[in-house]
Amino acid sequence: MASKGHKHDHEHHGAHGHGQNNSGACGCDHEHDGHKDDHGDGHKHGHEHAGACGCGHEHEGHKHDHVSADDRVPTELPSCGCCDHGAGGHSAAEDVACAAETAGGSTVQRLGLVGAAGGTVSVFRIDGMDCADCARGLEKRVGALRDVARVSVNFGAAKMTVEHGGKAEEAIVQTVKQAGYTAYEQKGRQVPAAVNEASFWSKNRKAASTAIAGAFFAAGWLLSLTGAGPEVLPTFLYAAAIVCGGYRIAKSGLYGLKSGTIGMDLLMTIAAIGAAAIGEWAEGAAVVTLFSLGETLEALTMDRTRRSIRGLMELAPNEARIRRGGQESMLPVDEIVVGDVMIVKPGEKLAMDGKVVSGRSAVNEAPITGESLPVEKSAGDEVFAGTINEYGALEIEVTKLATDNTLARIVHMVEEAQAQKAPSQRFVDRFAKIYTPAVIAVAAGIAIIPPLLFEGSFQEWFYKALMMLVVSCPCALVISTPVTIVSAIGRAARTGILIKGGAHLERLGAISAIAFDKTGTLTEGKPQVTGIYPLHGQEEGEMLALAAAVERYSEHPLAKAIVRKAQDERLQVPDSGEFRSVPGGGAIALIGGMEYRIGNPRWVRQELGLTPDYEAARITALQDAGQTVMLLASGHRVEALLAVADTVRGNSAETIGRLREAGVGRVIMLTGDNAGTARSVAQQLGGIDYRAELLPQDKVTAIRELLKEHNGVAMVGDGVNDTPALASATVGIAMGAAGTDTALETADVALMADDLGKLPEAVSLSRKALRVIKQNIAFSLLVKAVFLGLIAAGYSSLWLAVLADTGSSLIVIANGMRLLRAPKQSAAAGESARG
Repeated sequence: MASKGHKHDHEHHGAHGHGQNNSGACGCDHEHDGHKDDHGDGHKHGHEHAGACGCGHEHEGHKHDHVSADDRVPTELPSCGCCDHGAGGHSAAEDVACAAETAGGSTVQRLGLVGAAGGTVSVFRIDGMDCADCARGLEKRVGALRDVARVSVNFGAAKMTVEHGGKAEEAIVQTVKQAGYTAYEQKGRQVPAAVNEASFWSKNRKAASTAIAGAFFAAGWLLSLTGAGPEVLPTFLYAAAIVCGGYRIAKSGLYGLKSGTIGMDLLMTIAAIGAAAIGEWAEGAAVVTLFSLGETLEALTMDRTRRSIRGLMELAPNEARIRRGGQESMLPVDEIVVGDVMIVKPGEKLAMDGKVVSGRSAVNEAPITGESLPVEKSAGDEVFAGTINEYGALEIEVTKLATDNTLARIVHMVEEAQAQKAPSQRFVDRFAKIYTPAVIAVAAGIAIIPPLLFEGSFQEWFYKALMMLVVSCPCALVISTPVTIVSAIGRAARTGILIKGGAHLERLGAISAIAFDKTGTLTEGKPQVTGIYPLHGQEEGEMLALAAAVERYSEHPLAKAIVRKAQDERLQVPDSGEFRSVPGGGAIALIGGMEYRIGNPRWVRQELGLTPDYEAARITALQDAGQTVMLLASGHRVEALLAVADTVRGNSAETIGRLREAGVGRVIMLTGDNAGTARSVAQQLGGIDYRAELLPQDKVTAIRELLKEHNGVAMVGDGVNDTPALASATVGIAMGAAGTDTALETADVALMADDLGKLPEAVSLSRKALRVIKQNIAFSLLVKAVFLGLIAAGYSSLWLAVLADTGSSLIVIANGMRLLRAPKQSAAAGESARG
């Protein structure tokens, strides 16, 4: 039995065990102490259940406690430990909100607090927000409104979530407008049309003012250079450039100051006015023009990055052909309900998730899974919105609403992942909080102390102070990490890899060991019955029918193999009842009033009180041949042996080789299967390490032991049977997550296709992202250090300082955006999908 929110199934040991929960109400098979998972050694993992914290902040000594969706919200909640919520931490309501942010949908709605507290959650898309520092300022401004209880700004997705009393929408939109941006309220998960339809140049306010200021500055500079025209004209043009380009900057800076935020807009305003005050009109105009140009280019690049994510949603059509009451008509996806029958002709895209009820075709699933080869679909098969029907007509029963289909959930999760801060980003934020005020204080000292105490020239030292103000802006440093993370997560999503946050991205890039589950991960997960060996002269078909009767309610691949074999041979399977599963052992059911067991040899021997050497020779011989052996018992005797074998995936060995080339030093297989089968599979994979005959808790222990030997350990499984081990690893990776809601919710990294070959790509991308982040941070700090030195030595100028600040910001953005470029293979798949 599994709890809601995260499904747990069956764990095999020798043969297989069935995932009945014996660990309390939660049902997650974790070791509990007051319903808190123990990760040992202060280990930070990234696993998130449906109710996990998801606030995007790193927690010291732990990542998240596990909260089952079956659990009720406790009356007392521990502080989530988020570093950015102030010394006072959260209120109880805020802890609840923080604890569910990434569970999908609005926090308050998912926890049922709308009715209780009378609150409303509104989601807004913000146009024009191009810097992480601006996002923090906007969060403070909106949060200061009287009717607002909580606000969260997702800079990567340009999205703001506000919890308020129900009448604050107009005030929120107006506050955003005063801050210099435009807010569009979002209903459900569909992005407002205005956000996607308008071009960047038509909707961005900075572009026009930048162009006008640039024209005035260029004209003034040319007149100064040539000496043409009246002497006062260049000054007039420079002043016009300052006013035209600086009005928006000054307005935003002063508005931020009212809410207690000292942003770069305010610093640049002071620098421009100060330059004009001492007669350096050209310098002041250069400050405004270059800074405005830099902001415009930053906005353009961030808009491109965000559109690359929102473009995923556009893969699905906005309407579909629906049959109702014998009539076919085109309906908008918002009007389509679960149970409708969708007709899809050859060459058309699917608008909804569903199950094929009639027809046969191949479907290109590259937009979802990254797989370039079409997948054959027929009655009973699952299909996804955004995929492309190839050659045959399909009738599909809709199984999910448009706002909750797999594609919408992927986009939503990617955007939420972009909001989660990586460790390096938190370091940058902490550094910026200290660096900027310190440099401002030094600048004030430079402007005041030398003229007062040492009879220095006020104009000279004031000019140096203005340069210090410009250099104090941590623009490049602050944006260096988020733009890299947004780009990496966006590219991964387009190739069928869902990374659930910047922290997971960095951790995946730093792992030195990977552990794999065997069944369904390294092997195909579609085992076949290879032998039935009755022990008392019975018919093989009779034994197979009894085994299928016990296994009929199991979902494990080995159990399915037995049931499938009985169906293929058209056997009459007797009725069974009172099914029970035993973790790490097997299953029990009543057939005709008699209790039957099927499971691994060790468990069945223990249950019947048999000696360990019972049928040992035959069992060992089968296991050494790479087969899994199960014993079928009735009452107090073993009736038959059943042998089942699985085949190793065709690309498993190649994948392991590529992982080693990517720098993963150790690869190990963890399995509940017997040692003989594990040894055979390990040899086929190049002689990798393995541990066999592991119970679910043994896999967790194995992961913890690996963590003592390695800095980072990833665990790869199906996201259902391996949840405890996935949660204990540094990074939990689930395969084949496109059709599994559980894997999408619980894994840190989800490979949407059932393709192990995506794993090396995910590791390589994460390692590259980690290198780019380090490059950006180092470059940003180096530029600051160099220009502080130049200012001290008297070799810099105000416009050069602005150029360096703006230039470094653009360079780190461009460096981070390199990660948007997909590799040739993935790009080819994407082109095939767009066909």
